[in-house]
Amino acid sequence: MKKYLMLLLLGLSLKGFTQAPSHTTSNRIDQNTIVKDGSGTILPYKIWQKLVQSGEYSLRPAKSGSQEYLVYQMTEDEKAKALERRKAMATSMGKPRASDSFNEGEKFRGEKITDINGNKFDLRKIEGKIYVINFWFINCPPCKQEIPELNELVKQYQDNKDIVFLAIALDDKYSLKQFLKTSPFNYNVVDDGRYYATKYGVTAYPTHVIIGKDGLVKFSTVGLAPNTIHWIEKTIKEQL
Repeated sequence: MKKYLMLLLLGLSLKGFTQAPSHTTSNRIDQNTIVKDGSGTILPYKIWQKLVQSGEYSLRPAKSGSQEYLVYQMTEDEKAKALERRKAMATSMGKPRASDSFNEGEKFRGEKITDINGNKFDLRKIEGKIYVINFWFINCPPCKQEIPELNELVKQYQDNKDIVFLAIALDDKYSLKQFLKTSPFNYNVVDDGRYYATKYGVTAYPTHVIIGKDGLVKFSTVGLAPNTIHWIEKTIKEQL
């Protein structure tokens, strides 16, 4: 079981980087894998993928040696163990790929910015606070996949006023508000962010950048890797 869970977690985390191949092998779980529910109904890829990404469900082989899988709801103990495995895997991996748009140690060139709720942020004067910035858009699968874990980060630091979470989206305000009704994103969400993405040369999504209290870039990464969230949290802790 441990082997299959690890393969599943790694496969789902890396899918945002590359197009999955058009075949399924005995050690790969992708969109061509046959996944059924308890009644034997074959589930569409988007359905079982969303169930697994929720952290409430997992997959197991339908029977020994089978290329088919069953989706099942994990117990609290299984969820806790799965979380520990993810953390252990993330900690053991090297630093994720850095973004070409930001160089660590450089001064961040900020501007005034306003989120969809009218909150204003002056990124020209950010000394004294830690800024955690995410560039994303609604139709970006890895961007949406990481939102629940990003929300957990916000919850963890909700009482620390020295940390500002900004999600700069390419989408317009109306589309974002419709999306957020069913998929809450607890960052301060900024609409029509293509100007800012162009300004910083951001062309791949999601892109994350963390600015320290001294106004310097401390960390950046592009895409979604198994240890992306681990490094975001690690960098935040280092800057406190």
